[in-house]
Amino acid sequence: MYTHLMSTSERLIESTRELLWERGYVGTSPKAIQQHAGAGQGSMYHHFTGKPDLALTAIRRTAQEMQATAEAALAGDGPAYDRVAAYLLRERDVLRGCPVGRLTMDPDVIADEELRAPVTETLEWLRERLAGIVQEGLDRGEFSGTLDAGEVASAIVATVQGGYVLARATGSPAAFDAGVRGLLALLAPRA
Repeated sequence: MYTHLMSTSERLIESTRELLWERGYVGTSPKAIQQHAGAGQGSMYHHFTGKPDLALTAIRRTAQEMQATAEAALAGDGPAYDRVAAYLLRERDVLRGCPVGRLTMDPDVIADEELRAPVTETLEWLRERLAGIVQEGLDRGEFSGTLDAGEVASAIVATVQGGYVLARATGSPAAFDAGVRGLLALLAPRA
């Protein structure tokens, strides 16, 4: 699957990221990781103490990538609405779902404080980042003064994560897109 120009540890991490996204923690066996990465058992245990260590490394990388992608859409000095819209409308593989959000549905990840931490931290970071942008918009008079920045940020994250669920359930991105359009209509700046 991966080029042999990548180091073995990189192939293991990237394979684990993909498999966690597709199958979850329980469905991602060490053997499946090794096969996907084209690496032997000895290589896996040379670089990582075991599946939990490798999974944690993969989850952290996925969380960092999600934050970087979100920040790229949210960054800038433009109107708050435009920045939120850029985040909501950015290209994403809706039918695969969110690689971080899907981990919240994995009982083994949620039950393990260490595996859960990067998931929780990423979603908290996203809500805080969005709340800051919404607050900027409130301070500039872009949004209705009755809105609460933290509640709006939670609604944005919930719309995205819920949109993924609806899209996967229907096998179509239409429900995700409708949720995004509806939220943007609700947030549209005052005239």
